[in-house]
Amino acid sequence: MPSSAVKGIQFLVMFPCSCPAKSWRDLAEPLSLLSLSGDITGSVSQNLDQLLQMPVGCGEQNMVKFVPNILVLQYLEKIKQVTPKIKQQALEHMQSGYQRQLLYKHDNGSYSAFGKRDAEGNIWLTAFVARAFGQVRAYIYIDDQPVKDAVDWLGQNQLPSGCFRSVGKLFNNQLKGGVDDELSLTAYITASVLELHLDEKAAMVEKALGRLKKASHDVDSAYTQALMAYVFALAKDTEMRQQLLEKLDEKFLKPGTDESMTGSSLLVETMAYILLAHLSQPEVTASDITKFSPILHQLNQRCNSFGGFYSTQDTVVGLQALIKYAGLTYREAGNTKVMVRSKEALLLEFHVDGKNQLVLQQAPLLGIPGVYTVQVAGSGCVYVQTTLSYNVPAHKSEAVFVLHVETAPVEGNDAARKHFDHQVAVSYTGDRGSSNMALIEVKMLSGFIPVKSLVKALKKIPIVKRTEVDPEKVTIYLEELDKTLQNFTVSVEQEIEVQHLKPATVHVYDYYQPGDHATAEYNAPCSSGWVRNSVSEANCSVSKLPETWTRSC
Repeated sequence: MPSSAVKGIQFLVMFPCSCPAKSWRDLAEPLSLLSLSGDITGSVSQNLDQLLQMPVGCGEQNMVKFVPNILVLQYLEKIKQVTPKIKQQALEHMQSGYQRQLLYKHDNGSYSAFGKRDAEGNIWLTAFVARAFGQVRAYIYIDDQPVKDAVDWLGQNQLPSGCFRSVGKLFNNQLKGGVDDELSLTAYITASVLELHLDEKAAMVEKALGRLKKASHDVDSAYTQALMAYVFALAKDTEMRQQLLEKLDEKFLKPGTDESMTGSSLLVETMAYILLAHLSQPEVTASDITKFSPILHQLNQRCNSFGGFYSTQDTVVGLQALIKYAGLTYREAGNTKVMVRSKEALLLEFHVDGKNQLVLQQAPLLGIPGVYTVQVAGSGCVYVQTTLSYNVPAHKSEAVFVLHVETAPVEGNDAARKHFDHQVAVSYTGDRGSSNMALIEVKMLSGFIPVKSLVKALKKIPIVKRTEVDPEKVTIYLEELDKTLQNFTVSVEQEIEVQHLKPATVHVYDYYQPGDHATAEYNAPCSSGWVRNSVSEANCSVSKLPETWTRSC
């Protein structure tokens, strides 16, 4: 816009009606943070090591610490904005991510979430790893053999029909269901092999494309349609790509979304594949960019404050789409001034130019709740995001997890002051039959640390795939949970004596649908507190059943 122009956008920062004033007025720290960058990748490039505030301790989650570095570096090289610091950080993450991923490799070339602790490789993860290894070769040295072994193993699991046989447990059980299981798997693997540009695998690809083309008219799932559209875009089959996008554009290029997937990682993936399919056509015009900007807007709305999304797969695919868009629309920053005003005064002022275009600028937004105006003067483009943190009260809805926590021994004595056990019982009560991979996080009371040897022993339980111990919490990775109540014991010992202990929490959640969770509080057996058993509900930050209280001393 002309340098003399001033444009303003008004926005409202409010707490939901269910949040009482007391729950936010008593907090000392700022609750709202305004972030600004001159580039759509600003938050990503500044947070490559923490795109997700979730554990990344298995072979699929490790990829979120690995792949985004490749995407960001590709983009920054394209726009000639790579800084030595960002490049060094990205290369270090690539090297460590590559080495760590090899720990999850099976002897036959496949990969699984927990490596040889799993009975067999996982065909989804193997395709994901092969594609990433192929991309990272441009930046670090890797052995060609793992890529060859992985793709050969994928080929061994291709059926005469052209589809691929499902091997290993799916990451996310939202992807299950009818014929779309087989087709989405085939499309995913085909996209991975196409992105590797392996001429020797042309026959395998053609066979898969033939099957997908034949089945395309019978697909109802928006996710599978979007993934197939991207596959045909990679294969340069313009006719098939357009046929599939016409169905999807009716749903996603207008206000509203597919309500069956609202707020989920699957919705992010679906929109990202639609955007990638549009952006992968031979020529993208300015009118094309305008046409599918609603999808970009919906993706940006679902970004977290670090540039990631809900979980692993959607973060990688979502970033791939956003970065491809950014590469097509990038222009060097001019000289832009951004002012944030309340009704009463000028609160914040930022300046964006070519020197700090990729810098993520942040400042607390004071005076919330309230109405604010962002005014922009100068020339260029800026991306502004507000992050609001608040407490919400418990409320009843459909239960997803049941979580019971007790400390033992129940009676306080001298021994219990030094050492006690958490007895955790958990089950899944949602409508899917079983959860996805679930994680239990046991936060430590002040002055206590986990007994590492006893936590490690939990891996003898069949559904426990991994445990992690740090001074502040224990994380237990569970393959899945169903309606069967599962029991775990986490032992702790006192390291430093602390007076007037405050309660700590035990948290269980579905890794791929974090809104499905439960939280329970506990205190030491010799404290004058209580242990709360709680049940969580979907889409509620803090949740419980009518309280059941157990006296802890």
